[in-house]
Amino acid sequence: MPDWNKCILVTQDVVKKFGGLVAVNKVSIKVPERGIVLIIGPNGSGKSTLVNVISGVYKADGGRIFFRGVDITNKPPHVIYRLGLVRTFQIPQPLRKLTVLENVMLGDAVHPGENVVKALIERAWIKRESELVERAFQILKFLRLDHLWDVESWKLSGGQLKLLEIGRALMANAKMIIMDEPIAGVNPTLAHEIFQRIQEIRDKLGVTFLIIEHRLDIALKYVDYVYAMARGRVISEGPPEKVVNDPQVIEAYLGG
Repeated sequence: MPDWNKCILVTQDVVKKFGGLVAVNKVSIKVPERGIVLIIGPNGSGKSTLVNVISGVYKADGGRIFFRGVDITNKPPHVIYRLGLVRTFQIPQPLRKLTVLENVMLGDAVHPGENVVKALIERAWIKRESELVERAFQILKFLRLDHLWDVESWKLSGGQLKLLEIGRALMANAKMIIMDEPIAGVNPTLAHEIFQRIQEIRDKLGVTFLIIEHRLDIALKYVDYVYAMARGRVISEGPPEKVVNDPQVIEAYLGG
């Protein structure tokens, strides 16, 4: 369960502008360790822009972002990634011609066999590569994808690709995973399975999740806390039932 006494991610008055458009307007959120936190809101509310700023894809125009107590405001994506904050995208982006196993192994940032000098000395990298293969298999087994380990990723279903992206994040030793619409375009049965795997990863591995999702009928069953955004601001926050029944949230969806 989430530790509300210790927040792994904190944003303070984050602002992002595109010319005269204020896409994110002084947004402050907190994500507790081992939490599954959902961000909801109509299209154009600033959800994806916010996570792009958090993950370093966009530069913030104001405010601060802290991850595990470290100020990561406007740090490059690869630095944030190595700190353990990993994001996935609405449209999975595997290397299509590589197998499922090979794609998962890419999540690890250190491959000594790719070093020009170490590659010439087998003992300098073969043990590490063997360890990576073993770890990747363990992750695939955890995600129930191990039977597909040698299948090229382009042959996977949409839901399997979403699980593959989670696998790559776990391979990177992610402490927190940001997911943008993890069940978009996925059939309901597999959508529930994806969220069940998310809960299992939280419970067994201690990974925290921040998720954007529109399919509230499914997602709300699995999350601990919800932030609702509209017009670049947080308009409501709290337990799922409280937020979805908030008149401001209903107005944002139906009247905004």
